[in-house]
Parts: sequence; structure tokens; C-alpha cells
Amino acid sequence: MENRTFGRLGLDAGVIGLGTWQLGADWGDVSDEQAHATLQAAFDAGVTFFDTADVYGDGRSEQILGSFRTTHPGITIATKMGRRLPQEPANYSLDNFRAWTDRSRANLGVETLDLVQLHCPPTPVYATAAVYDALDTLVQEKRIAAYGVSVERVDEALAAIARPGVASVQIILNAFRLKPLDLLPAAASAGVGIIARVPLASGLLSGRYDEHTTFAADDHRNYNRHGEAFDVGETFSGVDFATGLEAVRRLRPLVPAGATMAQFALRWVLDQPGVTVVIPGARNPEQARGNAAAADLAPLPPATLDAVRQVYDELIRPQIHDKW
Repeated sequence: MENRTFGRLGLDAGVIGLGTWQLGADWGDVSDEQAHATLQAAFDAGVTFFDTADVYGDGRSEQILGSFRTTHPGITIATKMGRRLPQEPANYSLDNFRAWTDRSRANLGVETLDLVQLHCPPTPVYATAAVYDALDTLVQEKRIAAYGVSVERVDEALAAIARPGVASVQIILNAFRLKPLDLLPAAASAGVGIIARVPLASGLLSGRYDEHTTFAADDHRNYNRHGEAFDVGETFSGVDFATGLEAVRRLRPLVPAGATMAQFALRWVLDQPGVTVVIPGARNPEQARGNAAAADLAPLPPATLDAVRQVYDELIRPQIHDKW
């Protein structure tokens, strides 16, 4: 698999990673055995970068990854912190950072965390110098090797990359969320890695859903469809479900022969200059292998990229472009 470099982090990673929210909670039940099989399938397909968070299954995702790492020591695990208390700027303090990272270190079974990201905190946090001073202290104390941010908004990302210690920005980027393309040149110039999350728009861009699709009661695509539980822009990238289905129908003829709709969507993300790694989730080995295979597709031709943008401009842009 092609590797790309996090400039400030000095780390290479396979361009397709694995997001492990699905292995913790909120996507329906996944057994420990199925979770480990999924991780192994991803690793065997060339995946070296795994993303998690301390709140995914209240630490279950981290614990599963920590167990997996004992027999796969070369992988990189990025975790996130900041959602164990109410989303209030005052809670983003050194004492809380120490407590949260100590818990993640225990879950993952390591002395030093590879990469810790602030987990979509309130907007003022990204401009607070004391927050970055606290994160620098964690590096000095060797609790963490490096830090980054996960963001909802492009302006939050731009504020973060201006800070010299920020190694990465995680942001929603997919064929239904084009506004972050404006961020990529600035991040590349600063040497900040871009981790593209929600690349399949919570599965919409997999092409497997239709108007009759239902989701389990404990699946966020059921209970957070309109932002009832957390940010409305996360589930389905904030796109109305019916509109997303129509957009997928228009995009489907663009899929290269022999590729799946999901692989096409992931290849589109990889073709955006400045993206370091894309982190689709997977609930089973078949999905993990299919996602990783997107790295083997040839870059999409310019005419295809133009056609994707046209679908976005006609259907998606009016709904969401100015929100994030």
C-alpha cells in the first residue's frame, strides 16, 4: 500500500487506515472475536494506521486495539480525548488531559501514546494558548508522542494548524463534504497531516442503502440522523438521507469497472492533494479488505473528479456547504 508522511510527526502511514468507532459502540453489536478478525484483515491488507477514541464504547475500542497491538507492534494508534466531560472550554485543562491520557495509556497498554487528538471541542478551545501549552507539557512528560485536533469546521482547522505543535487535523472529507478542500493547501504548506474521517458518509457512499434501509436501535444512523445525540454533521455528513441516495445514484455510473461504490468514494478522497490518510470504518473483515483495496485503484481521471463536483454543486452544496 502507498505510504504518505505526516510532516510534523515524522511518521509514514498507509494511505488507507481504519477507524475503529464501529468496534467500540454505536454501530450495532460487534463481538470481540469479530473485532479482532476485522483488525487482522485490515493489517493483512496493508493498514498500519488505526484511529480510536477514549469514548468509543467507554474505552472498549482502545482496549481491543491495545490487545491487538501486543502481537502487531509496528502499527500506529491515534486516539482522541475531550468528551468524557461536558463540552465546556474550562474542562480542557492540563489536569484533565493527564487523567484522560493516563486512562488511554492503560487501555492501550503503552507508556507513550502515538498521537492524541482533541475530540471536536468547542470552537474557542482551538484558539486558547493554554490548551496547546498543556498539550506540549504532555509531550514533555512523554505521556504522548504528538498531538493533533479533530474538528467539525474548516475555520477550527485553520486555527489549529497555525500552532507549531499540531501534527495532524482530522476532518470530515468525502464526495458529500467538499468545503475542507479549501484547507488542504494550507495544511500541506505547514506540514500538518490530514486524517480524512467519515469518508463514506456513514455508509451512504457505500451504495448499499435505499429508501427501505433500517438501522439498529443502538446505531447512530438511527438515533442521531438529525443530530439528536451529537453534532448533526457527523451522521451521513449532515446530508439529508433521501438527497444522499439520489446523489449516489448519479455518482454510480462514474465507478470504474471492477470497483465498488465504496472503493470509488475512498479513491476520490485519496486523490485530493494534501490528504495523508483516510480512515473508513469496518464492522467485519470483508469490509476492511474491501476498503483497503481502494488504494490499488488508479487515480480518477479529471473528468470524473469534475463530475463528482457537479453532483455536489447541484444536490449537496445548497444543504451543507456553509455550515462547516
